[in-house]
Amino acid sequence: MLTSRCFFKIASIAVLLASVGACASNQSGRNLEQMFAADPRLQDNPAIAFGTGNNNSNETALNTSVQLPADFPSEIPRYPNAQLQQVTASETRWVTPDPINVVQSFYQNQFQANNWELRQPNEQQGTLEAQRNGLRVTLTFSVITNQNSIAQANGAGNTEFTLQYTRDTTATTSPSPDASDLANVPQPGDPEFIGPVLPQQADQTAQTANSVTQSTAEQAFNDISQVPQELRQYLQDLSALGVLPLQATSKSNSATNQFEPNKTITRREYARWLVAANNRFYTDNPAKQIREASASTQPAFQDVPASDPDFAVIQGLAEAGLIPSPLSGSSTTVLFRPDAPLTREQMILWKVPIDTRSSLPNASVDAVQQTWGFQDAAKIEPRALQAVLADFQNSDRANIRRVFGYTTLFQPKKTVTRAEAAAALWYIGTASEGVSAQDALRLQQSSPSQATSDAPATRE
Repeated sequence: MLTSRCFFKIASIAVLLASVGACASNQSGRNLEQMFAADPRLQDNPAIAFGTGNNNSNETALNTSVQLPADFPSEIPRYPNAQLQQVTASETRWVTPDPINVVQSFYQNQFQANNWELRQPNEQQGTLEAQRNGLRVTLTFSVITNQNSIAQANGAGNTEFTLQYTRDTTATTSPSPDASDLANVPQPGDPEFIGPVLPQQADQTAQTANSVTQSTAEQAFNDISQVPQELRQYLQDLSALGVLPLQATSKSNSATNQFEPNKTITRREYARWLVAANNRFYTDNPAKQIREASASTQPAFQDVPASDPDFAVIQGLAEAGLIPSPLSGSSTTVLFRPDAPLTREQMILWKVPIDTRSSLPNASVDAVQQTWGFQDAAKIEPRALQAVLADFQNSDRANIRRVFGYTTLFQPKKTVTRAEAAAALWYIGTASEGVSAQDALRLQQSSPSQATSDAPATRE
C-alpha cells in the first residue's frame, strides 16, 4: 500500500516537471516557473530570511517619538525643517531635506544675530562652533550618501547634522591668585597702575565705583533716604562727582548736611547745576564746556547784576544762547527771576539745547500730542514746545522719560524738585552719543587729580 502511494507521488512530480519543461517556451510555462523560483530579496538582503528585516520600520517608529531632553538649552537655535533622529547625553542628531549650505547659513546667521561668539567655520570638516555665556555649541554637517540609512529610508532628507553642547565651568573653577601677591600689585585707579584693565578687574572696578558713589552720597547727605527710589542713583552719582552743592546747617556744634530732595529748586540753582554738570562731564573736552562770564560783562538781565553770586553762570548761559534772553532775540525777556521756582517746561527748555548742541526744531501742539501723547500739550509755551519735541527724539535718553517716567500729562507749569532736577542732569547728550554721570566718575577715577579741582563750593 505504501509502495503504491510513493509510486503515485513520484509519477505525479515527473509528469509536472515534464510539463514545465515542455511549456518553458510559452507564457503559462514561464508563469509557472516563477511561482517556484527563489525570492530575489533573499539574495540581495539575507537579513530578511532571519527575521531582522523589520528593524528599519521599528526604528522609524521610534524616531518619530524622539524628544529633546528637558534640560536642552533654550537659547540654542533650532532649524525649523529638521527632524530629530537621536538624543544622547549632550548631543542630538538631526536630518533635513534642505541642502547643507542652507542649514549652515541658518545657524551662522542665528548665532551672529543673537550675539554668539562665532568661530571661523571649518568648511573641510563641515563644523561650526559658537559660544555665549559659557555655553559652547559644535555643529557637524554632512550630506547623506548611504541609501540604506534610516534617514533615506524614511525620506527624511539629504542633510544630516549633529549638535553638541557643553557648559564651560572653567571660569568658576580656575584657581585664584594668592592674596599676598595681589596686595603688592597696583590696582586700577592707583598712580602706579599701568593698563590694560582685565574684564574681571573692570567688573570689580565698576562695583567699587558704585559702592563708593553710594557711600559718598550717604556721607554728604543725611536725607538720602527721602529721595524717590527711581531717582536715587542719579543723585548719588552726581553727588559723588561733586556737581551737587551741600546745603550745610550747623546744629549743636555738629554739621548736618541735607539735600532736601523734595524741595522746589530755584532758577538760579538749576542754572548753577547745569553749568557745573556740563563742565564736569566734559572736563577733558574744553570745546564742549560752557564759559562763565567775567564780572566786566554787560549784564543780559536787569535782575542779575555783576555782583550777583551766580552772575557768571547765568550770564554765561545767556551769552551761549542756551537760555532765552535779549541776546538771543527774546527782547521781552529782560528779567531772569533767579529766585523764582523752576518749572518743568523751563527745565526742558534749558537742558535740551545742551543735549542736542543744535537749534531746536519747529514744533506744533499736534506734533507733541502725536509723539508724546500729552493731553495738555496746548498749555506748553511755544518755545518750550520745540524743546519738548526735540527731547522725544532722544528715545530712552529723553529727559522727560528719565525724570517723570511714563505720563500722558506734562504739566508744564508745575514746579521741579531738587531730586527731579538732578535726574535731568544725570545724562547730557542724544540717544546715540552722550555722557552720563557714571561715565564722568570713571574718568575722574582714572585721573584722581581732577576729583576736587573744579568742584562747586559749598553754599550756606
